[in-house]
Amino acid sequence: MSDRRTFAIISHPDAGKTTLTEKLLLTGGAIHLAGEVKARGQARRARSDWMKIEQQRGISVTSSVMTFEREGITFNLLDTPGHEDFSEDTYRTLTAVDSAIMVIDAAKGIEPQTRKLFEVCRLRSVPIITFVNKVDREGRPVFELLDEIADMLALDVSPQAYPVGMGGEFEGVLDFATGCVARPEGPSKEFTGTRDCDPAIPERFAEEIELAQIGYPEFDLEAYRNGDLTPVYFGSALKNFGVTELIEAIAKYAPPPRPQPAGDEQIAPDHNEVTGFIFKVQANMDPNHRDRIAFMRQVSGTFKRGMKLTPSGLGKPVAIHSPILFFAQDREVADTAEPGDIIGIPNHGTLRVGDTLSEKNAIRFTGLPNFAPEILRRVALVDPTKTKQLRKALDDLSEEGVIQVFYPEIGGQWIIGVVGQLQLDVLISRLSAEYKVEARLEASPFATARWIKGDEKAMNEFEKFNLSNLAKDRDGDLVFMAKSPWDVNYQQEKNPDLTFSATKER
Repeated sequence: MSDRRTFAIISHPDAGKTTLTEKLLLTGGAIHLAGEVKARGQARRARSDWMKIEQQRGISVTSSVMTFEREGITFNLLDTPGHEDFSEDTYRTLTAVDSAIMVIDAAKGIEPQTRKLFEVCRLRSVPIITFVNKVDREGRPVFELLDEIADMLALDVSPQAYPVGMGGEFEGVLDFATGCVARPEGPSKEFTGTRDCDPAIPERFAEEIELAQIGYPEFDLEAYRNGDLTPVYFGSALKNFGVTELIEAIAKYAPPPRPQPAGDEQIAPDHNEVTGFIFKVQANMDPNHRDRIAFMRQVSGTFKRGMKLTPSGLGKPVAIHSPILFFAQDREVADTAEPGDIIGIPNHGTLRVGDTLSEKNAIRFTGLPNFAPEILRRVALVDPTKTKQLRKALDDLSEEGVIQVFYPEIGGQWIIGVVGQLQLDVLISRLSAEYKVEARLEASPFATARWIKGDEKAMNEFEKFNLSNLAKDRDGDLVFMAKSPWDVNYQQEKNPDLTFSATKER
């Protein structure tokens, strides 16, 4: 079990996350040619962004899973959307990892989305390695960046490398562990393998480097794994600087599979049965086969192909005949899997996000919430004869967590809920590309939604007077559709016996 490293990469959009993902795969031997990220109008794409809208916009909008091996270690890399409009997908993905790499742009420092994602990691004590990217370009002073990470994130920082100059003065990256400088070469100033292990450091940088080594805490493995300290690496994903050091740090320092919360107990990797949870469902990864893949994070036990596991949402055992290990869209059937592995389970709607899978059906993993939508819209069909196809599409996409669907108690028009505007663009794009359904979005009278809970009498009383403002979600749970936040507060005060919740535990 100790040879598994399951990690995610988190960053603000455009910090270079997808490029770093690609270079890690290249260094890990999982791909042999870097297809560069779309730039300056050329449709060149990284392998992990396979959806049509991702290729058009040059951003990741789904989480991809990539498994590769290097020097006896199996790496499970989860690439997450950087854009804040997909924070739900990213949040759920972070429940499935044991550590994370935080990518920071050397010119911009800590940006809002980086900070949000870091807070999610902190909630789960996920240890973080920091990679300051784009040091071959003009950037902020190194000490300013290090101090910002320490102050804004309340973390101890321990630099493990140092850029010898930035932008026009860039002369390479010094690795503190070996004392060698990775040197830029050729007209494009890339790292092609030349390391100077007896470097003559220009005097103007030597003093800074000495200060960086003695002025910050030494690396402490226990503090890192507790989420109190972050080792900081510097490099350029595009030019290959720092990528090898980063992957070696994950192998050496990142924790093996950790116990996962199941109510009041923690299920350890050596638990005596196979258990796991579904943190993502993806439809139509292969458009030719209309497939639906549920992504399971294995928590304990040794999984064998053909085993019967019971999904908590179904209650009866299901044989897992074709479990899949992933490399983005490429896949292979897995005969066995260990704790920490991410396996794909093809299914036709039986598995949903938040389901626990186990041999004895006695465990429920917790911590995968639904968030109250911040944007609500009605869906109108261009061709009214396609109602059935629309329902199927909305069911699929809500199972994936791309959108939430609410069915009003009065009136027939379904309401779509999302956290961010870009999710609506993805919805319209995927309805057209994958389901051949042309639709448009119309304004909804509601601004937000809250899940309602309480005793039967109080619920019945509330329903009697608020039927026009009530809907059911796809699980059949009652939802109060509010016209404004004031509306929510008013109803909470008026109905103290009811709970109006902005999150729903799966």
